[in-house]
Amino acid sequence: MSIKCLILALFSVLVAHAEVHTLTLQQALDLASRQNPDVALARLDAQRAEQNVRVARNPFSPRLYAGSGAAYTYGYPNAIGGNAPSIFSIQSNMALFNRPASYQVAAARENARGSQIDAQTQADEVAYRTANYFLDAQQAAKEREAVDGQLPSLRQAVETMQSRVNEGAELPVESKRAAVNLAQAEQQLDTFTADQDYAEMLLAVTLGFPAKDRVHPAKSQETFQLPVVQSEDESIDLALKNSKSLRRLQSAVLAKQMEIRSYKSARLPQVDLVAQYSLFAKYAYTSYFQKFQYNNAQIGASFTLPLFVGSGVGGQYEEAATDMAKLRLQINQTRNQISVNTRRSYQEMRRAQETRDLARQQLDLAHDDLSVLLAQYTEGRVRLSEVEKARAAENDRWLALYETENQYERAKLGVLHQLGNLMATLRSASDGGGAAPDGNLSR
Repeated sequence: MSIKCLILALFSVLVAHAEVHTLTLQQALDLASRQNPDVALARLDAQRAEQNVRVARNPFSPRLYAGSGAAYTYGYPNAIGGNAPSIFSIQSNMALFNRPASYQVAAARENARGSQIDAQTQADEVAYRTANYFLDAQQAAKEREAVDGQLPSLRQAVETMQSRVNEGAELPVESKRAAVNLAQAEQQLDTFTADQDYAEMLLAVTLGFPAKDRVHPAKSQETFQLPVVQSEDESIDLALKNSKSLRRLQSAVLAKQMEIRSYKSARLPQVDLVAQYSLFAKYAYTSYFQKFQYNNAQIGASFTLPLFVGSGVGGQYEEAATDMAKLRLQINQTRNQISVNTRRSYQEMRRAQETRDLARQQLDLAHDDLSVLLAQYTEGRVRLSEVEKARAAENDRWLALYETENQYERAKLGVLHQLGNLMATLRSASDGGGAAPDGNLSR
């Protein structure tokens, strides 16, 4: 078997195992929230942060140690660890008052909350990508179907034009023009087919499917409705209020404040609960004590007063203070960037809406021109070549309208992404609650 045949055979096997999933936007969003690898990784990071809280609380949890051993004793019985030799012993200790550790627990909790915000942010980003890929796949499918529907009439036009050229009713250049129009449409069909396949592959990977699978968007007339806002300034306020990036930075500042407090409290006294039980062996003590007791226990509190904590605590304090200053600068930068991006997104949406409306007007005009020329051709007043030019112009206007509609929906997605309520609006739109006349879209 040749290498070419082997490659074709392997490709056939891969295609045979590929699956095509036809999904609505709602189904795609649900699958993305459950199966997307980025979302899963963010949730695992959030779970890890929750476990770090348990680690930070360890000093305040009782710990119990048991031990036993045997050794030859020469002289007075003693142990290397400082405790009296025993057959069996249990020790326990737990922090009662440890201000540095308490602040570390608070910092771990705030970091865990920040990780939850990160997971929500990642879910929104994946939803945004999913919706964009969904729109890309829909647009490519519309364009492919439109061009595919043109091919029969273009092939017939080539035959008709050739006949009219042979009859002397049309110039030979018109036959070449018809052939070029057909070749251009076939090339467009190949391009749109490849674009659709690529968009459906990206959508499949985003939803957690293998790259060999494809996700085909179900046909629908849904559109995305923007929340009602009175002005761009109000939308900026809403974006700042809902911004998860700001909430994440603010959470990081709170965690860093707790960390700074833990360093500042390093010189405070610490109190630990200590307890111990030992079972002594009588043979080790009869030569030294008149009264022997098998069971021995102690419970009490251990007080520690740090006198000199070294230079490390001061260095850690300064590092944390520097980090917090950087976070505050990042908060200001993020607020400014959100304001700029939100205003820019609204401007792009308005421009996309105007472009789409213009494309609709141009399509209506091209349709009217074609209707007039068809009527004149029926009366024998114009040539077929002029009709075919008008038909090609109308087809181009259809493709332009599909592109501008996609750009408009993308621009609205960008606004929703900036406003911070992307997931809720996308789910509402996919449920039908977002379908609204374009003229009623808030600005």
